[in-house]
Amino acid sequence: MSTLERMVFPPEVPLNELATALNYLENNSTATLSGPNGEQLVLPVEVFEVLREIVDMMAAGQAVTIVPVHQRLTTQQAAELLAITHSAFVELLESGEVPFEQTDRHRRVYLTDVVAYKQHRSDEIRESLDRMVDIAANSGMYKQTETPTRTR
Repeated sequence: MSTLERMVFPPEVPLNELATALNYLENNSTATLSGPNGEQLVLPVEVFEVLREIVDMMAAGQAVTIVPVHQRLTTQQAAELLAITHSAFVELLESGEVPFEQTDRHRRVYLTDVVAYKQHRSDEIRESLDRMVDIAANSGMYKQTETPTRTR
């Protein structure tokens, strides 16, 4: 099973107390992990910080997936990550919007490149929506009325 297919959902048990306790600890304090048989492992600060972020997200009801940064994806996996069709993703590759490597017949893309493209598109969409709201507000399309105006 690839790491993209492994999503962890928040447990039924609330994590708010754990999240609060973890956020109370300072980054430079020593954190240990206790195993089921009482064994103790000292956690590096970086590992502790990631665990704290995961608990915060799960406490907020979010599912979490951890993926290696340099993971290579198939074009189908990348298309699924972007929630677009495979053919639409191939068009992005051919237009040069997302870099790829080709080995024999198969194209591969790095997860970091797909995530960067997704963030770039999200930023573009947000900017476009902001401009549309400004245009609508400046043209008086958002005037307030005491009673709603029927549009249909």
